[in-house]
Amino acid sequence: MKTINKKEFNKYIFSNIKETVLNYNLIEEDELIAVALSGGKDSVLTLYALNQLKKDNKIPNFKLIAISVDEGIKHYRNHGLETARQISNELEIKLVEKSFKEEFKYELDDIYSYFKSACIVCGIFRRTILNKTAHNLGVDKLATGHNLDDEIQSFLMSFARGDTIKFSKFGPKLNRIHPKLTPRIKPLWNLPEKDVGTWAVLNDINIHLDECPYSYLSLRSKIKNFLNQTESKNKGTKRNIMESFKKTFNITPPKANLKECQLCGEPCSGDICKTCETLKIIKAQKKL
Repeated sequence: MKTINKKEFNKYIFSNIKETVLNYNLIEEDELIAVALSGGKDSVLTLYALNQLKKDNKIPNFKLIAISVDEGIKHYRNHGLETARQISNELEIKLVEKSFKEEFKYELDDIYSYFKSACIVCGIFRRTILNKTAHNLGVDKLATGHNLDDEIQSFLMSFARGDTIKFSKFGPKLNRIHPKLTPRIKPLWNLPEKDVGTWAVLNDINIHLDECPYSYLSLRSKIKNFLNQTESKNKGTKRNIMESFKKTFNITPPKANLKECQLCGEPCSGDICKTCETLKIIKAQKKL
């Protein structure tokens, strides 16, 4: 087995991220960037990388904070939160903590059974909390730890569902389409997941390694396994899919016609947002 040179590998990792930030103009002068910090390898690398880029004179000056969300998953989330606190403290970056319980009065463990997949309600609630918190903090952009594998999986999930409208929502940068929607950036967008894991191991980074106990039920998990198996037999498959995926960037996105939810005031396409619709389902189930 070939020995990996730690110094050279770290140089490759941070050069890849820097190139993505510069090529896609992910950060502009004097912006406040918030990292969605779960404590897992991807979000931790995102925080480390952006903190390092703050010292690079080729990158515009910017400020950095982190946001963590406690979904309420017993024996799983606590370690991730501890890691997020430790990493934030080490890098001297402010960490803002939020939770499903605080925001919606429910923990995921108490409500997941009301839905086909726990990932459905978790995704809806997490997005709402992250966006609402970022907006209230005056954040200019929210950085997530989505890597190359994540993006390919999302692309194939939408493709499998025939949901081609979502193609326009992918990419390393999502622009603001509503005053209350914080733009998203993905600094790890062009970095394979296995390289992120290798970085964490090589540098002995304290990360949350456990897999969410609900993830095996999701379509994403099935597609992830399929891609990994295919890649092991046909090297370069993921990169080829990514190159095909990039061609969809020329697709003109549908004109955003967002309203504000009649119940909570958050941006949505209909009269009631997905979060409020989900809360209605939960309340109805609780009464049964």
